[in-house]
Amino acid sequence: MKMSALLGSIEKLVASIYPSKEELATKLEGKRKLRIYLGIDPTSTTIHIGHTLPLRLLRSFQDAGHEVILLIGDFTASIGDPSGRDKQRKPLTGKEIKENFTSYENQVKRVLNYEKNPPKVIFNSKWWGSFKLGDFFNLASKFTLAQLSERDLFQERIKKGHPIAISEFLYPLLQGYDSVELSVDIEVGATDQTFNMLVGRQLLRTYKNKDKIVITTPLLEGTDGRKMSKTFGNTIELNLSPNDFYGKVMSIKDSLIEKYFTLLTNLEAKEVKTALVNGNPMIAKKRLAFELVKQYFGESEAETSQREFERVFQKGERTSNVIETKQPISILPKSYASLATIVGATPSVSAAISLADNNGLKFDGQLVSDPRALFVNPNSTTGTIIDVGKRKSIKITWED
Repeated sequence: MKMSALLGSIEKLVASIYPSKEELATKLEGKRKLRIYLGIDPTSTTIHIGHTLPLRLLRSFQDAGHEVILLIGDFTASIGDPSGRDKQRKPLTGKEIKENFTSYENQVKRVLNYEKNPPKVIFNSKWWGSFKLGDFFNLASKFTLAQLSERDLFQERIKKGHPIAISEFLYPLLQGYDSVELSVDIEVGATDQTFNMLVGRQLLRTYKNKDKIVITTPLLEGTDGRKMSKTFGNTIELNLSPNDFYGKVMSIKDSLIEKYFTLLTNLEAKEVKTALVNGNPMIAKKRLAFELVKQYFGESEAETSQREFERVFQKGERTSNVIETKQPISILPKSYASLATIVGATPSVSAAISLADNNGLKFDGQLVSDPRALFVNPNSTTGTIIDVGKRKSIKITWED
């Protein structure tokens, strides 16, 4: 891929380039293969679509033939990056980090190419695990207290009276030093990592007299327009089933449709414009959902997910994904809420009650008006079907 084509392919994904787009262009004009890395602290088992933006940026460099590196912060994850948080993050155990990374990588494979020019996976415990105390104090001497205190997040913590652990305060040095060990040309990451990445830029210049380009990607809003966060329940994870993934994309606010098209799909600008031109949000979102499911799960799954959505949400039919379970009829009588919880339709009795109060719980096609009432006489021949909203149904086969 030519330099101009590469710059064009990444332009829509870029929030900022440090020190400048011109310096990036100069690096890309050279014939040397560049080393580009993305640091990941595996703090959970899932990746949501917001996390894919720096991965998509990395994929562009990968397709252009450059060396791409996934740096797994197995050491730094045990400390806890405070980015985006106004409270301390709980450090992870080695076992948790390993389990999280295994899940992470399976999802990363939906974005990066693991067959042609595959990414190098490196763990930063490789150097931090044997780092000497004297070397660490030498590293710490490269920055002043005032410089590290400039981080916006720390200023917010101080204003709110929230504590800042020394380990968190030093975290930017740890992440920054990764650039020195990797001796990279470019680092990519979301805008909430800007401070850490710029610390790395300065350290690389100090230790090796080498300039690193920092490229940041924007933070993507969640389905409801707020910050994408599991706390708000507005994320779309890559490990969802294709049907659930499609359905969650269909739930985004209309104001986000164009941004999602631009940042998350491989469609050209003209194709995006065509998808939006009719002014019908439902049609545009269906095209968006189809393209994203096709991108991550394949065209066949996209077609199946679209048919399922149209059948269930537009025609009002029951989902085809009915989970079957067997229960002894002797457990009855039980309240509707209790039975829904026992068979796994709802996570708790209170959740079942709340669902029923919002007209989201059905037994054999009938809305449950009183979830605390007893369910007594099931049809032992056909069984009982519990519908939870429109996306989940459980069929109980009764046994004597």
